[in-house]
Amino acid sequence: MLTVERLKGIVAAVVTPFTIDDEIDIEALAKLVSYLVERGIHGIMTTGGNGEFPHLLPDERKEVLEVVVDSVKGRIPVIACTTSCSIKETLLYTKHAEDAGAEAAILVPPYYYKLPPDGLFKYYKTVAEGTELPLIVYNNPGYTKNPIPPKLMFKILSIRGVIGLKQSEYDISQTIEILRQMGEKVSIMTGIDSQLFPILCVGGRGIFSTAACVVPREMIELYNAFQEGDLKRALNIHMKLQVLNRFLEYDPGYVAPCKEALNMLGLPAGQVRPPLPMLTKQEKEQLRESLAELGLL
Repeated sequence: MLTVERLKGIVAAVVTPFTIDDEIDIEALAKLVSYLVERGIHGIMTTGGNGEFPHLLPDERKEVLEVVVDSVKGRIPVIACTTSCSIKETLLYTKHAEDAGAEAAILVPPYYYKLPPDGLFKYYKTVAEGTELPLIVYNNPGYTKNPIPPKLMFKILSIRGVIGLKQSEYDISQTIEILRQMGEKVSIMTGIDSQLFPILCVGGRGIFSTAACVVPREMIELYNAFQEGDLKRALNIHMKLQVLNRFLEYDPGYVAPCKEALNMLGLPAGQVRPPLPMLTKQEKEQLRESLAELGLL
């Protein structure tokens, strides 16, 4: 089981590759996992937003996790996104993650319905009480429309079994306030690639990263430089990677650019599942120029 102390560093939010027939490409997924593990990544998150979980069938979500756990072979932690809109379904996915060998579960708040603070708290508390897996809160208000402000976050992060936070909140002042109040008790990490260096500077422990799928070695290099006290080098790497990070935020959407970049690098990511759009010809050219600028092509 994952602990507060071990939840740190660069965790790659792995994509879910599809075949030309729109089925999960098991062989490609195993290859991507090996690529990440061999380049020193600290952990892998499955079936998150970058893994297109809203478009996966229930059995597909389970299959992806099983393939990743089997491919990792215990070398690094596997963190399963078990989010669903209802507590009942979330508990089913979380129980499967527990049985499949994940070391933790990560959950965004339920989406679609607008929930009051008490409803959000109940969601996390009930799931925590229904599993042996450690839980990580995933605050992503841009997608869920159910934000978790600092005051409510303090309460949720105090639930027994909750060990950390993936904070995909562009208002970095909220993250700093959560770090001030809870940074010694749980592991606070960002979910936004362009925030990695700033978050490390204020006491954050790392990142759940889309970019780490594409540039795992460079992300590890940035993190290690910071841990070694070479802040100038860490900042230089961060600013260099921004040429890629700008494609991996929320416009035109981070999944298609990540998959397209992997394909350009000769890695089998496949296409996004409709109705998510692929990149336009112009966007592909801009992405290719960014990868070339980083010396990857």
